[in-house]
Amino acid sequence: MFCSMQVWSRSRKSQFKSSRRRGVWRFPPPVAALLVFVACSCDELLSDSFPYRELENGVLWEVDGHWVVQGAVDVDIGANPSAEGGGDDEGVDDQAVKVVDIVDTFRLQEQPAFDKKQFISHMKRYIKNLTAKLEGDDLDVFKKNVESATKYLLSKLKDLQFFVGESMHDDGGVVFAYYKEGAADPTFLYFAHGLKEVKC
Repeated sequence: MFCSMQVWSRSRKSQFKSSRRRGVWRFPPPVAALLVFVACSCDELLSDSFPYRELENGVLWEVDGHWVVQGAVDVDIGANPSAEGGGDDEGVDDQAVKVVDIVDTFRLQEQPAFDKKQFISHMKRYIKNLTAKLEGDDLDVFKKNVESATKYLLSKLKDLQFFVGESMHDDGGVVFAYYKEGAADPTFLYFAHGLKEVKC
């Protein structure tokens, strides 16, 4: 497969980052990846540390994102906070922030939302550019299923957030994110044929 376009941070429709002052949080474990998936711009967009599910006959990958907390350090000094007069914030960094793991790990950059006309224009350009880089079975699968994949995304357009890679390369591929009904964490969508595997 070849490199694609690109994707980073905001909240349920507008901010993938928020502060938290109360409670004790610990850093998430480091991501250990054997493979990373890069775009044409060579931006890293994903790794095998994040399992994916295939949609639309493998043209789209669906990946679960998760909110994690950074900046909080649990400091246990062996004292009883209530006995010492301490509050719930005892031992917690007030600068702790909540971020989405995929956005934070790959330094994805959020872009303004597309309207329907802008989205269709972008997809036409993306399909043309990517088709020229594919061959053999990859090309056949992509051409056969990209229209249905595009319609799938279009059906969710009003709920989508748009991200590109760290370099913000103009021709890079877009990563899409949205919240499934009732979900607290976002789901990300990638065009699989726009990604290239690179061994770490």
